[in-house]
Amino acid sequence: MSSLPEMNGSKVVPVLRYPGGKQRLLAFLSRILPRRETIEGRYVEPFVGGASVFLHVRPRNAVLSDSNAELIDLYRAIKRDARGVWERYRVFGNTKRDYYSARGLDPTKLRQTDRAARLLYLNRTCFKGNWRHNSKGQFNIGYGGQSRRWVIGLEYLKAVSSALRSASIRHSDFEPALEDCQAGDFVFLDPPYLPGHRELVHDHYAWQRFTFEDHRRLAVSLRECASRGVRWCLTTSSHPDVLGLFRGFDVHDIPPRGQSQSRSGEIVILSKGGGA
Repeated sequence: MSSLPEMNGSKVVPVLRYPGGKQRLLAFLSRILPRRETIEGRYVEPFVGGASVFLHVRPRNAVLSDSNAELIDLYRAIKRDARGVWERYRVFGNTKRDYYSARGLDPTKLRQTDRAARLLYLNRTCFKGNWRHNSKGQFNIGYGGQSRRWVIGLEYLKAVSSALRSASIRHSDFEPALEDCQAGDFVFLDPPYLPGHRELVHDHYAWQRFTFEDHRRLAVSLRECASRGVRWCLTTSSHPDVLGLFRGFDVHDIPPRGQSQSRSGEIVILSKGGGA
């Protein structure tokens, strides 16, 4: 397997950067996530995000899905033509003016490879990796600089492409992905946190709102998965309403990053039988 470069003590660099990404928690999650050889069926990730957990596990057979069509388009393009995405990514300009010029492009008029390179460029050079669209569906985050752009390179994208060869990449809501899961599969889920948590308060990841009704739907789907013998691991907010949806399952606090905090506000919930 091609190796993936390290960043900030993690074993992998996420494809996209945004607040709430799980690469910072890999050391903690490694104690809970199964090793690739212990997953009898498929590794399923219905909220693929920056894909740091998928790239960490490197499963032999995976299903990656997300309701964000742009995100799925990016992964499909990297899987199909990593070099093509890189060649287009690297020629974008290095100035604030270049950033706004790329941001102003209409992605619907671009080929898949060009759309993917543009999205990757915007994410890597926008302010703090935020992801937000205006009422017209246009990406509208301001410029953040070039410091995070060259963390990735051609060899990195080729390694991601190699990892994605094991994956079926789907554009869908989480429910179809979970309905398809059977005993032997392992599911990792990192949905948007309940509104009120800092990620949504500051609109860090606001491609769409994930409502409490969505959390309720998710809890119902995961209970059905558990009844079929599907193992799963969910990272989410420790909001009391969320906890109430998962009574009877194993709940673990995620350690805070700062010493001044007694709790991080994040939890891991495991299906009965655990994740390992």
